[in-house]
Amino acid sequence: MRFLKLISLSAALALLIAVILRFDPQRIAAGLASANPAYVIAGLLLVQVQIGLSALRWRFTAARLGQHLGMGQAIGDYYLGTLLNQLLPGGVAGDAVRAVRNRAHGEGGWKVPAQAVVFERIAGQGVFFLVATVGVMLWPFLGGATIPEDLRHLLSGFALAVASLAIVFMLALCFPPRRIQPKLGKLKTALAQVFLRDRAWIVQSLFSVVIVASYIAMFMLASAAVGAPLPALATITAIPLCLLMMLIPATIAGWGAREAAAAALWPLFGYTASDGVAASILYGILALVGAAPGLVFVLAALFSRRNR
Repeated sequence: MRFLKLISLSAALALLIAVILRFDPQRIAAGLASANPAYVIAGLLLVQVQIGLSALRWRFTAARLGQHLGMGQAIGDYYLGTLLNQLLPGGVAGDAVRAVRNRAHGEGGWKVPAQAVVFERIAGQGVFFLVATVGVMLWPFLGGATIPEDLRHLLSGFALAVASLAIVFMLALCFPPRRIQPKLGKLKTALAQVFLRDRAWIVQSLFSVVIVASYIAMFMLASAAVGAPLPALATITAIPLCLLMMLIPATIAGWGAREAAAAALWPLFGYTASDGVAASILYGILALVGAAPGLVFVLAALFSRRNR
């Protein structure tokens, strides 16, 4: 397992270096060095909004499952989880830590915390995939950028794949195999409790829409900071596609893959590939630095473990 993680880390680093060297590293460095401080500060503040609102969404989700999380506890653990997701391969290590840190004592004490973490991520990813899929399907009809034919086919394939997965998931829920029906019944009950009953979907949707919008806005700020302000069309097209790269398990927070996507997409809006790479790198830096308060909770956890 460690060997596979080392391979993924090496591959992500190699891809990032290759993208930088391929697309004018001097221009990329100049764009980062001249980044507008006002946009940078605004981006860092947005990270705090993202983490705070995500912690509240997690707290709400856990409460729907009967688990109480204190406000400070939820925010602190979310900072810790976000930082770990930025630093470790796969992008889920921090989520696992959140579940483990809030497990109850005794047999099965991890089930509710694990469900709360998974459902909280589903709420966010569901809205994000919806935005990305709708944007990709509408892009050819919205204008504002000339889409190459090969990219048009790729986008159509992505939209079709997402729609197919959604249909398969719904069919599996409605017509599950007999042997997994008991377990699936419990899962459906938990999902209904978290997302449907007492109009919980309204709260989940509001949280997720604002959080997804903040991620997109942060990328817009990063691009504007390096001198490549994007049109509004990019908020539902290019930027969601770049952010999708962060979900690739073989990367570390999308580094390398995200920059490659930006290099391919920014020229569609009249900028150079190096502008896209610089914007993506700055986005990654903002996300990492913005989650830096999580170091406090890492050190506190290590200190507490050492004392025990």
